[in-house]
Amino acid sequence: MEVHQLRYFAAVIDEGTFTAAAHRLHVSQSGISTQVAKLEAELGQQLLDRSGRQVRLTPAGEAVLPLAKSALATLETIQHTAAEFADAVRGRVRLGMIMGCSIPAFLDTVADLGRSHAGIELSLHEGYSDDLQAKVLSGSLDLALIGYAGDVVPGLEVGIVIDEPITTVVPAGHALDRTELRLSDLRGEKILCLSPGTGILLRLAERGAGAAVLSASSTRGTGLRTVPLTDAATHARLGLITRRGRHSPAVQLLRTRLLAALQAG
Repeated sequence: MEVHQLRYFAAVIDEGTFTAAAHRLHVSQSGISTQVAKLEAELGQQLLDRSGRQVRLTPAGEAVLPLAKSALATLETIQHTAAEFADAVRGRVRLGMIMGCSIPAFLDTVADLGRSHAGIELSLHEGYSDDLQAKVLSGSLDLALIGYAGDVVPGLEVGIVIDEPITTVVPAGHALDRTELRLSDLRGEKILCLSPGTGILLRLAERGAGAAVLSASSTRGTGLRTVPLTDAATHARLGLITRRGRHSPAVQLLRTRLLAALQAG
């Protein structure tokens, strides 16, 4: 049994015909047909029903297909792992990030990838979270770090980095500097609400221009007070998004490293 025979067999089912599978794999149709037939002969079972216009699985084929795909996935993982150790991961990665991103773990990981894997061409794109989601979904970006409050759009997979309740951010001694607050306590107060980014909000809050509503972690190192909003259901989230499905070794490598660094930080 050869690996390429399993790959041809899986491709025929995925594409529906020998012709389409041959086109996808850049192999002659006769070559695929011959190799699948050899696989069937070695197993002693007919895997494909070729009687119709579209190839279908026989009962034996239905049992073998998931095993074949699992074997192929395992082999690919082995190859990617070995390639990483050999510093052979290559390719292009288009990474998006929220406006004004200054998270040390994010920046350190991106910089380190350039030093450790010269074969990876990395391009950075800054934008608002909604735009970044749309670009990852369309395929114009490979992955992106976003901030969001609800759910990401369907079709995206998110690795959660931060998920915490929103808080009221004020300087020490402010009228709202208490142990906890309810949303009704904010009535009559000047609330700082700017949708993109947090940097300007924090600087204004420091100067007493109003109370900001942000995540607690965004205020670290500022000297500002964070007061829990006990009845606010909204959470502030930071996540690394990719499209659902398989990714190139270069994209998967950066995603794994970023998630590990951001979650540890």
